[in-house]
Amino acid sequence: MSGELRVLGACPLDCPDTCSWIVTVEDGEAVKMRGNPEQPYTRGALCVKVNRYLEHTQANDRILYPLRRTGPKGSGQFERITWDEAFDEIGTRLRSIVDEHGGEAIWPYVGTGSLGYLQGAEGVAGRRFWNMLGASKHWLNICATAGGAGLTLTNGTPAGMDPEDLALSKLILLWGTNTLTSGHHLWKFIQDARAAGAHVVAIDPIRTRTADQADQHLAVRPGTDAVLALALLNVVLAEGTQDEEFLAEHTQGWESFRAEILEYPVERAAEITGIPAADIRELGMRVAHTRPTAIRATMGVQRHAGGGTALRTIGAIPGVTGDWRHPGGGVAYSTSGHVHLGIDTRDDLLAKPVRTLTMTRLASELDSVKCLWVYAANPVGSTSDTNRIRRQLAREDLFTVVMEHFPTDTVDYADIVLPATMQTEHMDLHAGYGHLYLLWNEPAVAPPGECLSTAETFRRLAAHMGMTEPSLYDSDLELAEQLLSSGHPSLEGVTLDRLRKEGWVRMNYPRPFTPFADGFPTASGRLRFPPHGKAYVPSHSVRTAGTSPYPLTLVTPAAHTFLNTIFGNNPELRRRAKDPVVLVNPADAEARGLVSGQRVRVHNAGGEFLADVEVSDRVARGVVASPKGSWPKHNPGGANPNTVVAERDADMGRGPSYHDNLVEVSPYQLSDSL
Repeated sequence: MSGELRVLGACPLDCPDTCSWIVTVEDGEAVKMRGNPEQPYTRGALCVKVNRYLEHTQANDRILYPLRRTGPKGSGQFERITWDEAFDEIGTRLRSIVDEHGGEAIWPYVGTGSLGYLQGAEGVAGRRFWNMLGASKHWLNICATAGGAGLTLTNGTPAGMDPEDLALSKLILLWGTNTLTSGHHLWKFIQDARAAGAHVVAIDPIRTRTADQADQHLAVRPGTDAVLALALLNVVLAEGTQDEEFLAEHTQGWESFRAEILEYPVERAAEITGIPAADIRELGMRVAHTRPTAIRATMGVQRHAGGGTALRTIGAIPGVTGDWRHPGGGVAYSTSGHVHLGIDTRDDLLAKPVRTLTMTRLASELDSVKCLWVYAANPVGSTSDTNRIRRQLAREDLFTVVMEHFPTDTVDYADIVLPATMQTEHMDLHAGYGHLYLLWNEPAVAPPGECLSTAETFRRLAAHMGMTEPSLYDSDLELAEQLLSSGHPSLEGVTLDRLRKEGWVRMNYPRPFTPFADGFPTASGRLRFPPHGKAYVPSHSVRTAGTSPYPLTLVTPAAHTFLNTIFGNNPELRRRAKDPVVLVNPADAEARGLVSGQRVRVHNAGGEFLADVEVSDRVARGVVASPKGSWPKHNPGGANPNTVVAERDADMGRGPSYHDNLVEVSPYQLSDSL
């Protein structure tokens, strides 16, 4: 067909799969997008969300021009301005803030709306510019930091198995991960394993889509996963199937850890976890006698006060069983630690060391901030303690700039809004955190309106402010070359020309990949078991359940139709998601006189959100679940579940506690809103 072009690209979203895609362009317009059938992980398929990505880029509510606030903060009232006008105001305000309060009064708040190394979070886009101003650094802790810290204590790195090697496993534990919603491409490798006889177990407080398809589901009480891990190892010891050779050659602290394992027999673990003792024993026998065993644990399992310790202890299981020596054995959490790109944020440009502000501490740490610059993030929709965040963003002394695609709840509080390109409109380099491929995204179409990429926005703003540091003006291709020039063996033969031509390249890791068969990247070269008394940290909800006036533990899982809050304004995906719902166990519903379809208040001391009840045994008694991702402004009452999520750190990495909040569910009366 005349004028048709096929452009190779990559999905930028916060998902382990980081798909390779192909965009068909006709006469300058993107008319079709599909998964790349030649990419081994994508295998031609995209998810229900990204299947609507082209439609999303062309949506009527897309922000196409710079905007200046005209009404009160939070009103969403703006007027169109030029880029020069926007840069004039921004430059003046930034210089004034630096002169009066110092650069650390500026908070560059970047999220996971794009995981690109050029335009998004992975490469810390714009950091060179911020270093010139002496701005505070940003700790992007919202996703995986607690679990990453815990696994690092055990293995020296959060990286582990190549998830593709689950195809070789004989027992697969899907621990706190809803694969079919949050990374469904892995399911193909799980199916390959099942075809060869593997047994698949879902360990999750909710009976998810994935749990429905597993051979077995264990409904663990939120925040008690470490106890289950210890009990499984208790069965391994009772069976005498621990790998003594691996323990002797590749681990340290075994005797102390062994003593703690013995303190968690199956019966005690059943009382703590809520899982029947017979089910724990049955799975323990499988772990004891099945090699290789693979554990796929992702971010949901570590979003509570003991989340880092939970991953630390789960990560110890293959150290006891010796599964790390077997292809298809071990733990798969995030493959990011296997990515060794040369990120140079030029911290040498800082005149002095600066503080680091924590992403999920926005409500409290904004006190000393005079400029909040938000990009690839929607904190009013995604960050804990929403009511306090709104009060902070309403401050007249806070200058807020938001780079965005759509009029989110966060945009409503901006002083200046800058229109940002979407993935089909700019270059970027990606690495999945659920596989071992690098991917290149080539722009398929020209940006609409006056949208600029993140990198280009900072280049132009630097020029407008008269900055002369040469590295601020590196082009996207120059930045990509720098990223690929780290010299790490995993990048040997991976060139920019090759990436742009082929679209994706597997990094230089063997197939199958047994990363710790001969040792661990720790100081001793050995896996480090948790010290005695350090293998289980109860969650906040577990610790306070008997004394709190709020008796139900709220879990906020990923929605099937949204990715964080991305696509939260897509009409069709909103229709499929229906109104906000809260799953309530039949016993808890009966005790409160609740029936399916009834509107309720889910509330605690921090606030409330409204939802419709779905009475379901998909959650255990004492647990309620309401998916994340909806925009507050689209919900009844103008709130989503983050209103009742406390600004509270996990035990490690300052990770958030989205699954560790106690609430009550009460019938909603119209008078409640009057």
